Amino acid sequence: HAPLPFATAWCMPMEKSQNYRREIQAIKKEYEGKIQVYLGLEVDYIPQMMGPNNRFIQGLELDYTIGSVHFVDHFPDESLWEIDGQHKVFLYGLEQIFDGNIQQAVSRYYELTRKMIVENPPDILGHMDKIKIQNEDGNLFSELALWYVAQIDETLALIAQSGIIVEVNTRGIYKKKTLETYPSRWILEKMFALGIPVHINTDAHHPDEITSCFGKAATMLYEIGYRHLNVLLAGKWQLVPFNPKGIQYD
Repeated sequence: HAPLPFATAWCMPMEKSQNYRREIQAIKKEYEGKIQVYLGLEVDYIPQMMGPNNRFIQGLELDYTIGSVHFVDHFPDESLWEIDGQHKVFLYGLEQIFDGNIQQAVSRYYELTRKMIVENPPDILGHMDKIKIQNEDGNLFSELALWYVAQIDETLALIAQSGIIVEVNTRGIYKKKTLETYPSRWILEKMFALGIPVHINTDAHHPDEITSCFGKAATMLYEIGYRHLNVLLAGKWQLVPFNPKGIQYD
C-alpha cells in the first residue's frame, strides 16, 4: 500500500518509499533475463489528498498503479471513515456520517470510485465492490436493489470509456470474508458485455497468498466468456490467452 499523509496500520511509511523503489530496481537488475519484475503500489484515492496521479506517487516512477477506495468522507472530528475495517467502525461511521442511510453511504463509495477514474485514473481499478464486505448476510442492502444496480451500471459505463483494467480480486474468498470475488460474478458478466479488460489478483499480504483461488477466478471468468487476461509483459499491458488451468504463453 502506498504511503498516506497520516498513520495507518497497513500503508508504507513515506520515509520508506524510496528504499522500496531502490530495492525493487536492484532486484530487476539481478533477475534481468530470468524473471520480469515490476514496481507497483496500491494507491488510495482520497480527494484533495492522495491518488494514483498524485505528485508524490508519480515521483516514484512506478510501472503500474492499482487505485482503490478505502476511505469514504470523514467523521465530525475530520478523521476519515474506513469502510473495509472492523464492522463496528463501519456501523459507527454509517450512523455518524450518513445518519444510518446505507444507500447514501454506498452510493458515495461508488461516486468516489468514479471521481478517481476521471480525475486520478490508475492502471488497474482495485476491488471495485469491496464495500460489500460489510454487508453481512445481506442485512444492510441487496445487490439486486435498483439503486445499487444503477450505481454499478454508471460506474461500469465510465470504466468502459476509460480503458482501465479491473482486477478480479480473490482475497475475500480465501480470507472467508465473502463468497465471491470483488467484483461479484453478476458484475463481471456486465463487464464482459461491455468489453472491460480484467486481470486476476489475490491482493496478497503474504507470500503464501500470491496465487490463492486463482483457479476459481479463472474458471469463473472462462465460464462468463473471457478468453484473455491483461498481463504486464515486456513493460506493457498485453492481452494473454488463458483457460481455467492458467495463462497460455506462446
